[in-house]
Amino acid sequence: MNLSLIEKNIQLTVRPIIFENGCLKLLDQRRIPEAVEYFDASNLDAIFYAIKHMVVRGAPAIGVAAALGLALEARRIANETTDYILFLERLQKAKDHLQSSRPTAVNLRWATDEIFVLAFKLNEKSTKEAATILLEEAEALIESDIAINRSMGSNGAPLLANCSSVLTHCNAGALATCGWGTALGVIRSAVDAGAKLTVYVDETRPRQQGARLTVWELMQDKIQPTLITDNMAGYLMAQGKVDAVIVGADRIASNGDAANKIGTYSLAVLAQAHGIPFYIAAPLSTIDPHINSGAEIPIEERDAEEVLVISGQNISAPGVTVLNPSFDVTPARLIKAIITEAAVLYPPYEDSIAAVDVKIGY
Repeated sequence: MNLSLIEKNIQLTVRPIIFENGCLKLLDQRRIPEAVEYFDASNLDAIFYAIKHMVVRGAPAIGVAAALGLALEARRIANETTDYILFLERLQKAKDHLQSSRPTAVNLRWATDEIFVLAFKLNEKSTKEAATILLEEAEALIESDIAINRSMGSNGAPLLANCSSVLTHCNAGALATCGWGTALGVIRSAVDAGAKLTVYVDETRPRQQGARLTVWELMQDKIQPTLITDNMAGYLMAQGKVDAVIVGADRIASNGDAANKIGTYSLAVLAQAHGIPFYIAAPLSTIDPHINSGAEIPIEERDAEEVLVISGQNISAPGVTVLNPSFDVTPARLIKAIITEAAVLYPPYEDSIAAVDVKIGY
């Protein structure tokens, strides 16, 4: 891996995904900002746990981590069998297992399918030769993701050039990718280009990714954030303090409907009511051309404890019923533009999405 290129492209002092000497280490995002620790995800069970329990999170980062995990599993299988048919059968089981870890982020499916399809095409090679190539391909996704994020930032920065403030939700930065970020990458690029931005950060209940991760990231970059509770956004908009809203996405339908962290839809409705542009920043791999609308996007339901417990303390009455969908869907009609590495896409999204080279993984 060309570490000098990665270090050049990440302003953070730590890297979200490290693959060195055949070992996969993930920055444990459950521990930030209290501690900077890495989680060893070098085997299939560990990478599944890391994705399921949000050691690693953010659609692009999940995809790359899963691809590396699958390639490492291919190496393990290759050490146990020279039978290529058996190799593929076992690799497919591993792929299906990883894809079951989190259902909403399509990048997970895309990246692991890419690795499996390549394995299928390499069937004239030995299992060990194929496994080596798969690891090289998966590792290359790290630098590819950083380059994609940089392009996305460059494409989106002009949209914020005349803004004095921007609001973001959840974490769509370097921590959600391999470096630079999607929505935060656009903000970073705008600041680099000279924009003077006040960045409002939603705390993003129930896991506080905004308060814990986005604030930490921006402060690492000397971009001073202003943290707000999720229910303050409308107040700020009514006060004329928000010029734009920009968020990431975990899956985008072919009509432009976008799934992102729960609470995103509310922001989009508020933004429209106040005449504020609402932007999505996401790589082309987040677009799912196989589905026609957001109604077809599976929404992950997570454990009730995430809502009920804060800092180890139960905050509600015992036995209360809890809803905890991790994502909601913002209709395309509320989205001003979708910023990708290829171009900034505008409505009608059926046409603009069809005009770009969407990465189809399955």
